[in-house]
Amino acid sequence: MNNVHIRLANMDDAKQLRHLYFELDTDSVKYQPEHFVMGYRNDDFFSSILQDDNQDIIVAEIDGKVIGFSHVMILKQKNVACLKPQTVIYIQDLGVLESERSKGIGTILMDASKEYGKRKGADFIRTQVFPQNIDGMRFYERNGFCEMMKTIECQF
Repeated sequence: MNNVHIRLANMDDAKQLRHLYFELDTDSVKYQPEHFVMGYRNDDFFSSILQDDNQDIIVAEIDGKVIGFSHVMILKQKNVACLKPQTVIYIQDLGVLESERSKGIGTILMDASKEYGKRKGADFIRTQVFPQNIDGMRFYERNGFCEMMKTIECQF
C-alpha cells in the first residue's frame, strides 16, 4: 500500500489510538474474558509511553487517519546465569482497524517494528497472541514468528 505512512505517534494521535485500543480490547475480551475487560486509556497512558526512552507507539496512517499501531518496548533479557544477555523488542500491542484488516497494514507495521528494533540494537522481536486467534497466529507466522514457548496456567 503506497499511501500508508509510518511514523512514531504523538499526543495528537491519542483519540484515534483510543478507538484502536477499543477494538483490541473487544477482541481480548472475546478471546479471554477471564482475564480481560474493556479499558480506557487516558492521556497519561499515552504520555507515559511517548516520554519513555524504552518504548514507542508506531502508527500507520492514510491521509492523516491512524488505521493501525504497534506499541513496542525495548526489554533486556533477565540477568539469569543460563540466559544470554540479549535485548528484545517486545510488541505489547498491535492493532489495525477492523475495516482495514487483510490489506497488508499489519505487515507494514510489523516491518516497521522490526526496523525499530534493529535501530535500537535488539537481538530479536517477541510478542504474544491468543491461541484461539487463528488469524493472528497465521499473521505472525507469515511474518517470520514461530512458537518458542507455551505459557500455561491453572485457574483456582
